[in-house]
Amino acid sequence: MASRNTVREFTENTYYHVYNRGVEKRVIFLDEQDYTVFLGLLKKYLVGENYNKANRHKPVTIGSEVQLLAYCLMPNHFHLLLYQVSEQGVQKLMRRVTTGYVMYFNSRYSRVGGLFQGRYKASRIDADAYLHHISRYIHLNPEHYQAWPYSSLEYYRRTQAPPEWLHTDRILDLFSSQREYL
Repeated sequence: MASRNTVREFTENTYYHVYNRGVEKRVIFLDEQDYTVFLGLLKKYLVGENYNKANRHKPVTIGSEVQLLAYCLMPNHFHLLLYQVSEQGVQKLMRRVTTGYVMYFNSRYSRVGGLFQGRYKASRIDADAYLHHISRYIHLNPEHYQAWPYSSLEYYRRTQAPPEWLHTDRILDLFSSQREYL
């Protein structure tokens, strides 16, 4: 039986909460390098930062098809808040990021097989109240969320400007001020 949050058909111009965890609830981020690689894959496919000048091959970028609004990477799972512009944006992004990460992880730790607990889960967000809740839920996920380094919360607190591949304004514009969001 399919999970209730396994979306099979995605709609354009729609928000989605996308998440997955390690198979058997295993840890999927063992150290800082693992977190950095996962975030690097998001960046690579959202803005194409890893241009390979040697063979002039530029990776496929999906930034015009989907926007990353918030994220939190935990030791055994991840949460992403995405806004899908085109009908296939989420699927393209998740296929590339998760495949790339599994290949990296399996190579680094000399293992084979699946890393994630099946296909990622996606919940369509169809109301502003639900969008507010999911954004907060993602950022409050870690026990010590204010100091958690693998979350987009620091960009919502404006301790630094968000990178070009993270679109915080789409959420912050729903509030009268940054303080109200926090």
